[in-house]
Amino acid sequence: MFPTELYAINRKIHEIDPIEYSRTRNFLNGSVTQLSPYISRGFINTKQVLNSLCQRGYQLESLIPFIKELAWREYFQRTWCFLEDKLCDDIKKPQAQCEHHLISKNLINACTGITAVDEAIQQLYETGYMHNHMRMYVASIACNIGRAHWMLPAKWMYYHLLDADWASNVCSWQWVAGCFSNKKYYANQNNINHYCYTRQQHTFLDVEYEQLVRMEIPDILAENTHIEFNNLSLHSNELRLNIQLPTYVYNFYNLDHAWDPHIKANRVLLWEPSFLKRFPISMKVLNFAMNLAANIPNIQFFVGEFDSLYKIAGSSVIHYKEHPTNRHYKGTEHQRVWLFPNVEGYHHSFSAYWKQCEKHLRKFNEKNICSS
Repeated sequence: MFPTELYAINRKIHEIDPIEYSRTRNFLNGSVTQLSPYISRGFINTKQVLNSLCQRGYQLESLIPFIKELAWREYFQRTWCFLEDKLCDDIKKPQAQCEHHLISKNLINACTGITAVDEAIQQLYETGYMHNHMRMYVASIACNIGRAHWMLPAKWMYYHLLDADWASNVCSWQWVAGCFSNKKYYANQNNINHYCYTRQQHTFLDVEYEQLVRMEIPDILAENTHIEFNNLSLHSNELRLNIQLPTYVYNFYNLDHAWDPHIKANRVLLWEPSFLKRFPISMKVLNFAMNLAANIPNIQFFVGEFDSLYKIAGSSVIHYKEHPTNRHYKGTEHQRVWLFPNVEGYHHSFSAYWKQCEKHLRKFNEKNICSS
């Protein structure tokens, strides 16, 4: 489902149908791009995806719905850049009707009784993938029906997702839970049946929306549990650095295979134990990232904190890409590639952010937008 060979990823980009995506993306079998794991790892970027579509002859106007979805990702990233650690707090307001900080045992065991949901959770464990609309269903069941605080369920989902992106994940969970939106998100069984092509009845969600809002926690969600995430124990070979050359540092959020390829440099993928402890991921997710990194010529792996790498590098000039998780890095900072580089800072809502993006879209013709 998610190859890690460069040629296969490029083929995925070339096969995007943005018109069909806009029409069917909410359906479980919709024409989604499945590019999120590669964008989240920084292997490709949103501007590259848009450029590819423009080069294939799509008119900018027809791409607006697709561009808007790309902009959601950047909106969440900008929110993280601004809030930093406060992203882990309830952003706009406390979560209403929150009764505990655990997670439903039957939810993580894929035993909710909602067929589409249970199958999607099993698929998450097996493949590291869950459809975006399904993630909203799961979050609503966990937080709004099961009355759990969003944090532990969000960490659980992040742990298993190949496209693990702390900003997109946390902001989306808070949006569903009503902490980062004007109201909570609910979906009943009819909604799930429509978008998942099921015909299930007589579940705890098989009620009208008015009843969902007032519903007591169903018995099937009543037993809650805590989750201990496995701390990955990694080992690396001894680094062989040429201190006469610069050292380019990669990490979980930057696996850009096309980063200054013309420059002869040491290239090191850094795995900080402190990072993995704070943002735990499964071995499946880690292996996916490692396989993507194999596309970077002469990449070396280093397990340790940045300061240790910095000392080993000696007089070699460190280069790294800006990200909220590596504010402690030292050296020459490179900016990430943004679709809307001039729309910075915090915006209270996506609609406010998108209005600023639209202004920049209007300033450019297709040639400008599609330039590299």
